[in-house]
Amino acid sequence: MTQYKYDEIKAHFDDFVNDKNNESFIKDNLDDLHHEIFNTDFYIIGRKQASDWLGDQVFNIINFIKEYENDNFGSVNTDFSEPEAVVNMYVYIIGEEIVSDYRNQLEDEGVINSIRIEA
Repeated sequence: MTQYKYDEIKAHFDDFVNDKNNESFIKDNLDDLHHEIFNTDFYIIGRKQASDWLGDQVFNIINFIKEYENDNFGSVNTDFSEPEAVVNMYVYIIGEEIVSDYRNQLEDEGVINSIRIEA
């Protein structure tokens, strides 16, 4: 279940990091990359669009979010009556995994150290 629409969310991330206009932001704000991509704007806007996006996985996604929030915050804060909130929190969580993988890749390639040294 955690892979639900992963490729779509990853493509959203890839669009940001591959946009030449974002090169300096990535270089200067690597620690804020997740926030910038997955927390400064809604991934889906509109109840109908969000409901459609969730499809038949809505209850699995709600459970996934509950587990994440309980593990990380000690309580559940997402308003599950709002499909937009559900989609956007799910994308936020999956985004953490995507950004972590990206940072690990940069570190493995030795790029992350050169970004920190130049900054």
